[in-house]
Amino acid sequence: MTPPNPVVTVDDEGTVTGNTYDKYGSTNPVVRRLMSAFERTLDELFEQADPQSLLDVGCGEAVLTHKWAQRLGDRRVVGIDLDDPLLHAEWEGRQAPNLSYRVMKAENLPFADGEFDVATAIEVLEHVPDPTHTVAEMARVASGHLLVSVPREPLWRGLNMARGAYVKQLGNTPGHLNHWSKRSFVKLLSRHGDVVEARSPFPWTMLLVRLG
Repeated sequence: MTPPNPVVTVDDEGTVTGNTYDKYGSTNPVVRRLMSAFERTLDELFEQADPQSLLDVGCGEAVLTHKWAQRLGDRRVVGIDLDDPLLHAEWEGRQAPNLSYRVMKAENLPFADGEFDVATAIEVLEHVPDPTHTVAEMARVASGHLLVSVPREPLWRGLNMARGAYVKQLGNTPGHLNHWSKRSFVKLLSRHGDVVEARSPFPWTMLLVRLG
């Protein structure tokens, strides 16, 4: 879940670029327990995808991107996100010979068809203005799999309300423009291939899609 007081960053166009909170390194016992299940599930699906190259859309602070680059050895990894100095500073501390970062939006990716084996978007699609188009772009530039996760609704907002967070927003985390149940998210991704895994680490939905 989103913590009570995340730092919300906004770009020059008014787009929320993210809640800059290190959920992967949190010492909060509840967050640690939730993230343990999240990361375990993500690792299982990552191993199943077996990326030969990887594009991480909305890489954020690049905690996962850097981890994956180290696991993939000399195989190419590219992380993209919006122009945010806080993110750029994090990128500087997470470097690898096979890893590069690019500043861009996800709507129109400047990559060739099938340029990457796997494209990922981990806790990203809830933020983008046109998720249908973004997913289509990811499917275009990938040839093997998509690996994606989003908050599961309406569970996410209900949990926020239960702990008194974002009450005026009816529990909606700042920057969350899109909301999916597990079923509706599977339906969206099914347009581009076979959903070979649909997992539910509480309170998220995580899918591995084999592109058709």
